[in-house]
Amino acid sequence: MKADRYRFDGSKKCDLSRLPTDSREDGVSREEITEAFEKNLKKLDALQNVFYADRREGIVVVLQALDAAGKDSLIRKVATGLNPQGVHVACFKKPSEEELSHDYLWRINQALPARGEIAIFNRSYYEDVVTAKVHHLKDSYHMAERITRQSEDEFIGKRMKQVKNYESYLYENSYRVVKVFLHVSKQEQKKRFLERIDRKEKNWKFNADDLTDRKLFDTFMKAFEDTIDQTATKESPWYAIPADDKWYTRYLLSEILIDVIEKTKPEYPELPGDQRERLQTCREELVAENGGRGPAPKNKSDKKEEKDKNKNKKKKD
Repeated sequence: MKADRYRFDGSKKCDLSRLPTDSREDGVSREEITEAFEKNLKKLDALQNVFYADRREGIVVVLQALDAAGKDSLIRKVATGLNPQGVHVACFKKPSEEELSHDYLWRINQALPARGEIAIFNRSYYEDVVTAKVHHLKDSYHMAERITRQSEDEFIGKRMKQVKNYESYLYENSYRVVKVFLHVSKQEQKKRFLERIDRKEKNWKFNADDLTDRKLFDTFMKAFEDTIDQTATKESPWYAIPADDKWYTRYLLSEILIDVIEKTKPEYPELPGDQRERLQTCREELVAENGGRGPAPKNKSDKKEEKDKNKNKKKKD
C-alpha cells in the first residue's frame, strides 16, 4: 500500500526533512485517489462489522500533529466509513487539575476501547513526551524531588521507555496501537492559520498561542523525529504521512486502518452446536406461523406503499 513508504517500525531512522508533505512525489491524481478513498470507506464498513462481532482485539489509533495539520477534519471524513457504535474519539487537550494530580497515563486508560471497538485519539500521551520536552515542562510538575531533580534528557528518556512499554503491554493484552503523525509543511500551516483569521466562521479555531509553537516549528519536528525513532515497533508502528493535501491524507489513513483491521484477522463468531440447533428450532417456529403459508400478511400501509411503487414503475416504463 502507498502508506508503507511512511511506515516506521524501528527498522529505519525517521528523517522528516526527507519525507514529502504533499502528494506530488507519489505521482497520484486527486480524481484517482478520491475514487479509491470512497472504495476504502466501503471496505472499512464491511471490515469493521466483522471486527465488532469478533471482539478478540481492540484498536487504538493515535493522531499527532502540529496545529492546523487537519486532525479534526481527517477524523470527521474517515469516520464516515465506521459504525459509530464501534468507534469513539477521545480528544486530549491540556490536562485538567484533576488529571495533573494523577500519572499521565491515567486519563488514557479511561479512554481505551473495549475489544471489538476502535478508539481514535486526537492527541495522546505523546503530548506528555513531545510537548513536555519542547516546553521544558518537567520543572513545573508537582512531583517528588527524585523525579524533578533528574536531567531533562533523563526524564524524557524514561517517558519514551514508559510509552513503549505501555504499548507493548496493550499488545500483549490483545490491543493494537497504530500511531500517525500528520506531516504538514510550515508554509501550509501559515496558509491555514491565515484562513482561520480571515474567515469569520473559522475564527474560533485560531488561538494566538498557536504562534508561540509555530516559532518552535523546527524544534517540534526534531522532537517528533526522536520520538518516532525511540517508540516505533513492528507491533506499534508510526506513520509520518503528508498532510498538505487533505484528500491524500484521508486516503492514506483509510489504508492504514484497513491494514490494521485486516491484521487482526477478524471472523464472525461461530455458535456452539447446541445454539445452532436452537436457531433451527426458532426458524421452524417462524415458518410455522400463519399455518406455514409463508410470511405474515402485509398490513394496509404496506399494501398501499407497494401499490404506489408499482404505479410509479409503470409511469417510468
